[in-house]
Amino acid sequence: MKNEVVHAIQDDYPDDFAWCFGCGRLNEEGYHFRTGWLGEETVTYYEPSTKHIAIPGFVYGGLIASLVDCHGTGSCALALLRKNGFEPGSGEVPPRFVTASLNVNYLKPTPQGKLLKAVGKVEEIHPKKWKVTVEVFADKTLCATGEVVGVVMPSTFAQNE
Repeated sequence: MKNEVVHAIQDDYPDDFAWCFGCGRLNEEGYHFRTGWLGEETVTYYEPSTKHIAIPGFVYGGLIASLVDCHGTGSCALALLRKNGFEPGSGEVPPRFVTASLNVNYLKPTPQGKLLKAVGKVEEIHPKKWKVTVEVFADKTLCATGEVVGVVMPSTFAQNE
């Protein structure tokens, strides 16, 4: 299971909420980020394509921000699902989170042609609000850090008016 997430939290999102450009499995044009557990931390692996370019040889920073964002909200869902006694693939519908705040710090240019690895540490700050600190590596080089505060998606998001 090295460098892949076998069963991601995004695999269990209901179809109505699986369209995110970053992590939605049903969005044909999206990145399809997949987040799972790696011990007590969370992990997402992603290999940017050559179209994700900032300048020749380097990844566009917006992709890095999207990776931090979706990894963070996926990590929140993993943590609350586990707190409720379930794991991805258990058949339990995971809670869906949205981003309350996103902070990304770019430490080094992210080289193209490298597998990216986002690693998250999750902390509950309220029953419906979680904070995730994220580190993004290109191979072993730490390229970015971030923090995501996620909140359980309000029921009003499910209304199509």
